[in-house]
Amino acid sequence: MMHDAPGEPTIRNDDEQDVRDVPDANAASDPRPEARLERAVRAAEQALIEFEIALETFRIEVDNFSRLHHQRLGPMYARLDELDALIAEARASRSGDPEDLRKAREARAMVQPMPGVEELFHDWLDSDGLSPEASAMLTDRPVRPPKRVRPSDEARRIYRDLVRKSHPDLAQDDGERSRREEFLTRVNSAYGRGDEALLLELAAEWAAGPVPRPAELSESEELYARLEWLSQRKEALTLVAQELEQGAIGAMLRMAPDDPDRLLEEIAEQLLAEVSGREAELAKLVE
Repeated sequence: MMHDAPGEPTIRNDDEQDVRDVPDANAASDPRPEARLERAVRAAEQALIEFEIALETFRIEVDNFSRLHHQRLGPMYARLDELDALIAEARASRSGDPEDLRKAREARAMVQPMPGVEELFHDWLDSDGLSPEASAMLTDRPVRPPKRVRPSDEARRIYRDLVRKSHPDLAQDDGERSRREEFLTRVNSAYGRGDEALLLELAAEWAAGPVPRPAELSESEELYARLEWLSQRKEALTLVAQELEQGAIGAMLRMAPDDPDRLLEEIAEQLLAEVSGREAELAKLVE
């Protein structure tokens, strides 16, 4: 876990290394007056990259968990709402009490209408029409089970290594920054899908690409400006991290940070038990 200043979020980082603990072989021998400031800038750059890696990893886990939560548990929540409405309506029908009738209307209003085809399959449409999963549902063929919430450990390792090497903040000019931004976009996309094979291809592509030119000596004013930019960037990322962690899905992930897939199973079991209880209650009311 990353432990920042008080009040900052704690985003997972499985192999974080404190840059302050890394020995600098040139620290004692570099006579330049800017040397200490330059070392601080390099350390801040690496710390920011590590923070961004941890943040992007958590964002992908939140996105995947949110998708699977809706896909797996959405129908159960809808069934519970429908049962609550039916139970309230049965009670109102039996008693005729105005308060029971009001509660029945409120419960029915909570039931979400069935989505249309476009809304139902908005994530399953591609350039060729319906995806295989959507087509399978329409033809009653078996549907592939949902993917895991988190990419594999190897995919995570490759991803972190690629981000450290290709991060745009390490660019020395606008052209190199654009190349790195385009490459990192593809890396993030592959990681978000858990595509380990594509990540390996991207690692090979980066290794075969142009070698970045050595960093040029910076003037003191440029180094101070760089430190200021890094500080502002860290503040902006901290706000994004706080929003992720304080959201409903982020809060769920904090309950089981090491096994979010199992958390989905536990929630599903609880909802099934609630559905069974509501169905038994309704059966007694309509006897």
